[in-house]
Amino acid sequence: MLVYGSNEFVSALACQGAPLGFRVTVCDARSVFTTPERFPDADEVVVDWPHRHLAAEAAAGRIDGRTVVVSLTHDPKFDVPVLQAALGMDLAYVGALGSRRTAEQRRASLRATGVRHDQLRRLCSPAGLDLGGASPAETALSIAAEILLLRHGGRGARLSGTTAAIHQEAPTAVLSSLGAGRM
Repeated sequence: MLVYGSNEFVSALACQGAPLGFRVTVCDARSVFTTPERFPDADEVVVDWPHRHLAAEAAAGRIDGRTVVVSLTHDPKFDVPVLQAALGMDLAYVGALGSRRTAEQRRASLRATGVRHDQLRRLCSPAGLDLGGASPAETALSIAAEILLLRHGGRGARLSGTTAAIHQEAPTAVLSSLGAGRM
C-alpha cells in the first residue's frame, strides 16, 4: 500500500493497512510533515515527490498487480502526476480523496495530460465506500473497505439483508490479481 500525502487521513489509512496484511509506505515531498513519528503504523516513511517515488518503486520492481496506490494530498501538483503515473501501471487499486467537484476537476486535469478514458475509469475518486462517516478514521475504513470489496469481488451489501453464504470463494482472476502483497 503506497499512501501519498502527509495528513491525518494518511495516518488513519496507514493504521488500516497493516492489520489487513499490507506493507504500508507513506510518502510526501514535505519533510516537515513527513516523519516516522507522525506515521507510526507505516512500515516506511519517505520524503520525495509522489510521482518520483512511484516511478522509482516501479523501476526497482517493488510494485505489481497487487499494489494499492492512494493519493490523499488534496493538492493537484502532487495528485495529478502520481495518479497519471499510477493509472498507466497494472495496479490493484488507484484511489484519491476529495469531493465530487475535486474529483471531476482532477479527472479533467488527468485527461489534459493524456490519460486515456479506459485508464481514467480505473480511478476510484472519491475513494471509498459510502459508509456515512467523515472523520479520518471513518474515511480510512471506507477506503480499506473499497479495497477489500475489489480484492474479494464483494457487492458491498449489508449481510443482514442477504441470503447468500457469507464467505464465498472469490473468482480466481480476482484473487490472483488482488491478493495480499505490497498493497
